[in-house]
Amino acid sequence: MIPAPPATLDKTPDRLVYKVATERAEFEAIHRLNYETFVEEIPQHVANPQRVLIDRFHAQNTYVICLAGARLVGMACGRCERPFSVDQKVPDLDRRLPAHRKAVEIRLLSIVRDYRKTLAFPGLIEFLSRHFTEQGCDLAVISGTVREVRLYGHIGFEAFGEQVGPTTASYQPMYLTLATLKRLSTSRHGRTSSR
Repeated sequence: MIPAPPATLDKTPDRLVYKVATERAEFEAIHRLNYETFVEEIPQHVANPQRVLIDRFHAQNTYVICLAGARLVGMACGRCERPFSVDQKVPDLDRRLPAHRKAVEIRLLSIVRDYRKTLAFPGLIEFLSRHFTEQGCDLAVISGTVREVRLYGHIGFEAFGEQVGPTTASYQPMYLTLATLKRLSTSRHGRTSSR
């Protein structure tokens, strides 16, 4: 039997660590991955020579990151303060959502290419949801890239409203009740670690 190459071994679920970003180096890596994703891959923002993109809500965001060793391989952020960015895209947002006590908007979801077929994505969503459930949230909203609508649906997100944004960066407004996520994550329980 031939052993798997090291890159594959690093992608095993027990090697992925999820945490809330707190360190300067983590935020610098977040800004670089944000640029790679939302300037180079999904052309939503203008290029700059620094190859860094700092989110307009950076000071209000809580960033959850996925690490493989010291390498940032995934990120997402959550923010509870209204108006959400999706409020600007979907008129009468609250009428389109299920009843809830407190919502969080999940944004800037990004997984580096070689970790996209791993548990990095569901692990980030589960960790972020756990964090915001502890903050009293019971509903998450996103503007998910239309390229990944099936993936979001597999996690439990439900589409609502029309697609928004330009053709080069189209998004589908979606929501996820955290109760739904809790039911779906039961089968994956114990497969994510955190610090």
